[in-house]
Amino acid sequence: MSLRRRTLIAAMPALALATPLHRAFAADPRLSPRLIGNPKAPVRVGEWFSLTCTHCAHFEMTVFPEVKEKLIDTGKIAYVYHDFPLDQIALLAAMLARSLPEDRYEPFVNSLLSSQDRWAFAPDINPKDQLQRMAALAGLSADQFHKIDQDDTLRQALVNQQDDDQAKYNIGGTPYFRFNNNPYTEELETFEAFNEQVQKAGS
Repeated sequence: MSLRRRTLIAAMPALALATPLHRAFAADPRLSPRLIGNPKAPVRVGEWFSLTCTHCAHFEMTVFPEVKEKLIDTGKIAYVYHDFPLDQIALLAAMLARSLPEDRYEPFVNSLLSSQDRWAFAPDINPKDQLQRMAALAGLSADQFHKIDQDDTLRQALVNQQDDDQAKYNIGGTPYFRFNNNPYTEELETFEAFNEQVQKAGS
């Protein structure tokens, strides 16, 4: 099931139509940027992704390992994750990831994307139950999981941020990339294609 050009959280009317919550979320560390690599690198790459997007999972498994090895770990780029959940399960997964200590965010996201076919789309499974099991492996207790699941303030904050990003960048699907200020909306199937955009942004 491809989610790349799926309508953006059309299945979230309860949040969209609810009484608006205050947007004063700046003090919440869970909403701070999730960045890996050199924050002073000349090229900053932003990825907007959904944890139930199959194209995002494909990129994570086939291209990102080389990006991390050759560009992130060497300090050539700063890589910033932007949550852009396409459904309620992806939104809960993003909430869980952001509730972990910052140094566990990227490994947890990597784990969810690389095993997406087993927890999100496998037949005869409950994705929420699978998320709870994976969250437990990441260090979240059952009580913490349920507290996060019931945290409508965090849920609304992530939806608000997604709405702001959509209005600003007109994101048509995931994954969506920006290399410095240069948008890239096509699929990046190889490290070479990714690195070409890095070189263009840094020139």
